[in-house]
Amino acid sequence: MTYLELINDVLVRLRETTVSTNGETTYSSLIGKFVNDAKRQVEDSFSWNALGTTVTLTTVAATYSYSLTGAGQKFQVMDVINTTSNVGMKNISFVEMNRYQNLVPTTNGIPQYYAFDGVDASGDTKVTLYPRPDGVYSIPFSLTVPQATLSSDATSVLISDALVAQNAYARALVERGEDGGLSSSEAYQLYRSMLSDAIALEATRYPENQEFVAI
Repeated sequence: MTYLELINDVLVRLRETTVSTNGETTYSSLIGKFVNDAKRQVEDSFSWNALGTTVTLTTVAATYSYSLTGAGQKFQVMDVINTTSNVGMKNISFVEMNRYQNLVPTTNGIPQYYAFDGVDASGDTKVTLYPRPDGVYSIPFSLTVPQATLSSDATSVLISDALVAQNAYARALVERGEDGGLSSSEAYQLYRSMLSDAIALEATRYPENQEFVAI
């Protein structure tokens, strides 16, 4: 569903008049807020495949700090590899990386370790590599990145639209109060059941989400 379709889906459930644009009425604007709140909650509940993206760093010799452009700050790391050298990158602690970078002698070579360290001016997370690159390396970060806040009527939600609509409907019921229809607690419980089913189904396709592996 698109953003506008989600808003209208919730309005219909509330027995309200549908709209032609998300900001047509103050109430449709409020429902739009609930849709985005619901989207964030569903996104945060699981590493959905639909949110998977790859941010590739291309290193420059002697430069060891890079930004994950477009990744923001609310992401999950699925895998990081140095494809140039066929090396699986290992995530180490900030303290360990800080000592590698600041206690002499430092090492230049094939990057094998990474650690996150702050954000840039655009709000994207910065990552530090070690050893410091001694040349050009391609390092893809496989991430799960939440979709940007919905604002355009025509933007389609990436995750399950049914989950987003049900969650937004439950939020709208809480705001409006009971009016003879489904209660907010019942609506939210239905959402939780739907979410559990969706996670269980998606998890069957990804073994890493079914096992705990000590690293």
